[in-house]
Amino acid sequence: MKISLAQTRSFKGKIEQNIIHHKKFISVAASRQADLVIFPELSITGYEPSLASELATTKEDIRFNELQAISNDRKIVVGIGVPTAQPEGACISLVLFQPFKEKIVYSKKHLHVDEEPFFISGENFPVLQMNSLNIGLAICYEISVPEHAEEAFINKAGIYIASAAKTGAGTLKAYQTLPGIAQKYQVPVLYVNSIGPSDNFTSAGQSAVWDKHGNLLGQLDDISEGILMYDTETDTISKTILQ
Repeated sequence: MKISLAQTRSFKGKIEQNIIHHKKFISVAASRQADLVIFPELSITGYEPSLASELATTKEDIRFNELQAISNDRKIVVGIGVPTAQPEGACISLVLFQPFKEKIVYSKKHLHVDEEPFFISGENFPVLQMNSLNIGLAICYEISVPEHAEEAFINKAGIYIASAAKTGAGTLKAYQTLPGIAQKYQVPVLYVNSIGPSDNFTSAGQSAVWDKHGNLLGQLDDISEGILMYDTETDTISKTILQ
C-alpha cells in the first residue's frame, strides 16, 4: 500500500478555495499510485478555532461531492480536515472519502485545553480498515494521550497516522513522541502537519515517517507544500514538492 501525506497551506476560512487546492494534491498522489492521502488538521478551513462554529459542516456537504468523485475515479481514499457540526457544537474531524462507499468521519476525542472553548469532544473509531491493513488515526493532541495509541493497537493497528496543525515547538515534541510509539508497538508511524498561518501561530510542517523501530525514514521541510509518500511493502519514502 502507498500512503501519501499532503503537507499544505490552507486559505483561512475559504472552503471552496481549499477544495480546489486539495484536488491538486489528490491528483498528484493518485498519479503516483497512492491508495490513501491524508491532509493536516482542519485543512479544509485552516486551523482557525474562532471560526469553527461558523464554518462547521457535515460529510454530506455538497461542496465535497467533487472530492468523492475523484475518490471514485482515481480509486483513492482521501482524508481531509473538517470542522463538523453537531447539536452540541463543532468537532475537529477527518472526513474520509472511499471509492464508491459511504463517507466516514473520525472526530478528535482528546482536545487540548486551548481548544475546549471552541470545540467539543467527538466520536472516533479505533482503526480504519483498508484491504488487509488496520490504520490507527490520530488528530494532533491525541498523540500525547497514551491511551489513544493503546486503543488503536489493541485493535491491531498495523500503522499509525497523525494529522496535525503544530508550531515548531509542537512539532519538536511530536518528533520526540512519535518514534516512541513506533518502537513500543513495532509499527510505522506517519505525521502530516500544515504550513503557514494558523490561528495565532505558524504551522511548522516537517511532515515525517518513522519505521517500526522509530528510525526517521524521511521528512519534508517547514516551509514547502508537498507530498511525502510511504510504501508499506518496501518501507521506503519518496518526496514531491509542489509549487
